[in-house]
Amino acid sequence: MQPISKETAIAIVGAGAMGSGIAQVAATAGHKVFLFDTREGAAAKAIELLSPGLEKQVSRGKFTAAQKTDILSRIHPVDRLAQLADSGLVIEAIVEDLAIKQELFRQLEAICADNTILATNTSSLSVTAIASVLESPARLVGMHFFNPAQVMKLVEVVTGLATGKEFADKVFATAQAWGKSAVFAKSTPGFIVNRVARPFYAESWRMLEENVTDAVTIDHAVSKAGGFRMGPFALMDLIGHDINFAVTNSVYDACYQDPRYRPSLQQKELVQAGHLGRKTGQGIYNHGAEPPVPSFMETLPAPSMVQVCGALENTGKLAARLAESSIDARWEDGNGEIRCDHFTLALTDGRTATQRSVEEGINNLVLFDLALDYGSAEALCLAKADQTSEQAFRLAAGFLETVGLRPMAVDDSPGLVVMRTVAMLASEAAETVSHGVADAKSVDTAMTLGVNYPVGPLAYAEQVGLSRILTVLQALEGHFGEDRYRPSPFLRRKVLSGGCFLE
Repeated sequence: MQPISKETAIAIVGAGAMGSGIAQVAATAGHKVFLFDTREGAAAKAIELLSPGLEKQVSRGKFTAAQKTDILSRIHPVDRLAQLADSGLVIEAIVEDLAIKQELFRQLEAICADNTILATNTSSLSVTAIASVLESPARLVGMHFFNPAQVMKLVEVVTGLATGKEFADKVFATAQAWGKSAVFAKSTPGFIVNRVARPFYAESWRMLEENVTDAVTIDHAVSKAGGFRMGPFALMDLIGHDINFAVTNSVYDACYQDPRYRPSLQQKELVQAGHLGRKTGQGIYNHGAEPPVPSFMETLPAPSMVQVCGALENTGKLAARLAESSIDARWEDGNGEIRCDHFTLALTDGRTATQRSVEEGINNLVLFDLALDYGSAEALCLAKADQTSEQAFRLAAGFLETVGLRPMAVDDSPGLVVMRTVAMLASEAAETVSHGVADAKSVDTAMTLGVNYPVGPLAYAEQVGLSRILTVLQALEGHFGEDRYRPSPFLRRKVLSGGCFLE
């Protein structure tokens, strides 16, 4: 399918940050762009506000001054919808209100030619529902950009029940021609990104509510061990808790209160207090103060010798760090544990340390958390069984510190922090694939480009081992007794068959 010709005009309805960003993208690709907003003078002001951002790109060598001028000259403010009649593609980027969007598209359908493609930038509303009021619903397609549209590479091309394949294919090809990475998604609550990302936020709130640890430790673990660019609380402060909470509620309600998407009462309190994050100066963090740092453990000197019992499955680079340290490591058969006279250290399998200590008869058991790369991780969470002595805990922490990992103590909770988060993301991603929302490659592409995950959740799960991810989820489900933690049946099937999600 060929993209929309550069000679074809593009229209944008809505001159906010998203609408003006999309206008810049289309103009940069060579199109004449009409920008409309119901607020008097808003379109012209939005075009004016694009100039400083483009000037920065000129200073970085991305554009010349002449190219900047050319881009801005292609964007034309208009004050009447009727002036969009000759456009080949109209993209709306207005308020997330179904009735208002439906009314807009009724008007656009009456104004525009029969072959004009109508696109909605909605992030949470049903494309099927928006199109249901049209005489020709086949030509309405979801074209979901991510903010800022000029920078973010991802575009979700969303098809409703009535969307014509030729229109969706045209929008997909156009997004690619505009320098974006497009993925197809079916119109379901949250599409790909806003659905699959829910556990990233939800589990952090649950851990906070369970007093597993504090917000800064969770953020530090997720970023410095898990490899994510930002921790969940720092990211929610950046997004705005009002926006994040609204999206969570939208997905939760649209999925008939599925417990996997249940909103947090603590986040609701923040929103009600007006503590929305960076934009108000106060969210989880006080943005007028020095950034907080986690409380690292007080340690005791590491033992001079340990036994490594079996292969350190999924943690090979931890073994490499151990080999480079001053600790004498002796290798024996076993289940991938690190032992000495004082403690046994093992990667979490989803059970609490207390439960695992009892079930396996291990004295002074200490569990450590998942890291994306144990060779470059800076810190790691540790939890001890209730039966484990404080001395043994600090000795185990000293071991980690000796191999270059700052230890952070968390309460004895199932799955610790990073492993719990990654397991829930993987399960949600597997469900998204099994429900036909998108294929596995598209899901991982969407999560890496749309929310800057270090790797896609399915690739992350395969790196950890699908069997271990399933084991962790089963342990979470057993511990809490909640349907929220049910493992994806599709994930279970992959484990049973020995298959994988990605080639």
